Amino acid sequence: MKNFLKPLAILVGIFVYLALQQFGYNTVSLVLIYALIAFGSYGLFVEIFESLMKKQFALDYIAVAAIAISIYSGHIVVGAVIALMLATGQELEKYGSQKAKESLTALVDRIPSQVVVIGEDGESKKIEISEVKKGQIILVRKGEVIPLDGILRSESSIADESSLTGEPYFFEKFAGDIMRSGTINLGEPVKIEVTKEEADSTYRKIIQMVQAAQEEKAPLIRLADKYSTIFTLITLTICVLTYIFTGSIDRILAVLVVATPCPLILATPIALMGGMNACAKQRIIVKKLSSLEVLSRVNTVIFDKTGTITMGKPAVTQIKIEDSNYSEKQILAISAGIEHNSLHPLAKAIVEMAHAENVKFKHAADVKEIIGHGIKGSLEGKTYHLVRPKEDHGMAIELLLDEKKIAMFHFEDQIKSDTISTLTQMQKFGLETLMFTGDKKMAAEKTVEKLGIKMEIKAECTPADKQKGIEELKKAGKITAMVGDGINDAPALALADIGMVFSNEEQTASSEAADIVFLGGDFNHVLRSIHIAQRTIKIAMQSIGWGIGLSIGCMIFAAFGFIVPMVGAIIQELIDVVVIINSLRASKSEGVKLL
Repeated sequence: MKNFLKPLAILVGIFVYLALQQFGYNTVSLVLIYALIAFGSYGLFVEIFESLMKKQFALDYIAVAAIAISIYSGHIVVGAVIALMLATGQELEKYGSQKAKESLTALVDRIPSQVVVIGEDGESKKIEISEVKKGQIILVRKGEVIPLDGILRSESSIADESSLTGEPYFFEKFAGDIMRSGTINLGEPVKIEVTKEEADSTYRKIIQMVQAAQEEKAPLIRLADKYSTIFTLITLTICVLTYIFTGSIDRILAVLVVATPCPLILATPIALMGGMNACAKQRIIVKKLSSLEVLSRVNTVIFDKTGTITMGKPAVTQIKIEDSNYSEKQILAISAGIEHNSLHPLAKAIVEMAHAENVKFKHAADVKEIIGHGIKGSLEGKTYHLVRPKEDHGMAIELLLDEKKIAMFHFEDQIKSDTISTLTQMQKFGLETLMFTGDKKMAAEKTVEKLGIKMEIKAECTPADKQKGIEELKKAGKITAMVGDGINDAPALALADIGMVFSNEEQTASSEAADIVFLGGDFNHVLRSIHIAQRTIKIAMQSIGWGIGLSIGCMIFAAFGFIVPMVGAIIQELIDVVVIINSLRASKSEGVKLL
């Protein structure tokens, strides 16, 4: 209700004016009515002045003309009603924007404003989150959102990271593991050593991206400017013809009142904010509103391979046994017992396979790892080595006992489960897809072969090569979107018309360079974001079209004398409401399906 206090005040003022006129208080009533006109249209004149200072075309010249003619012709009440209409339009826009931002502003509400800090003396106290410094220990209770990034100092915890990854899984954490802000502690109360202060935290970076997008001026307003120029010319033409054939100032005023271009002003920002809101519900962060307009026109999508098309996470595909004295389970138990101590991705793949196969393993002793050379450890009095093979076997690790080869592990990066279906649909609907990867040509070709679709490949690309490839596509007239996940993609992400990145760490260079950030690894986020962008622009254009069409139709009726100025103001207000309701449809994520 408080959103509409200003229009309500003007409406009450109009009734007071009419009452004063009845009792003969003409001077007081005139001062009141002029004050109401000024009160309702003040924002309009400020916007026009600011536009003129920036040498931009303003949309509200027709409204200014309508107010001027209403005062000149003595239809002062009509002038006040126009002011009421403008004030209502402004409040409707605010209301629509607030509704469109609802799920985005909810991001901020998740993080507590105060944090429990444990001092060196063991005493705990609550302080503002902005006052927490790196190195301090904070306490996060069961069910609470982790407010700051840090290292787990308690023995263990269970974290719900779905707010960042989109994956509905719980992760078991152990002492020394990273705990990220925005996730939820599902276990017992835990102590976390802060590694990033509030301004630099993962979750704060997401909020900053959203806030920056909310503050950006809607780019389709520029498109509305083009339509408003045509609309203004049509309005002036109808006014001139009306004056020539009728000479009636009242009819001209009625035409101008109906022509007030509120639909053009309201449709675009509300639809775009709604589109950004729909993306947020799908865990897609749009950093700039203008990205939605550009994304809706993209016809060429370039993908990185590792971590984008694929999981970026190797998995064991084969264990080739060289020594028949060992079974596959024994080999897996020995290797997992040693690799359990390593953070190497291939080591993690072996350990994960052991867990998946329910293979029990003992932790090796005397473990030594030399980065780039391998790892060794002792089990049951024997020393085993896990090393890269001397010959090129792709992604592989040999298990050796002394110098004797026992087995060889082969690995492959796994294609995301939804990659094939998503790429197939993209190509089906006319989107050109390419792969730019730093990987070997043979590996890239093998990945495309698994996808089972035709796809142009540029392999062994440096960051500069990817950037050059984007430049060539843009010169050929393509509207490009680059999809990546790593720092090496940053130059290409920045150069493409739209940069899209899969990222869980919002501080990476790739996230900074991108226009759209996907929380989680779902490949279909790419297609969902394109669909939402196209749907949003379609709704915005519908609203603009309906607003212009209805206004022109009513102007013609007004020119023929079927609509008087006061009725015209009411009709224009109804048109505004229709436009607002239609534009708000863009914020609904229901029905947002893959193309």
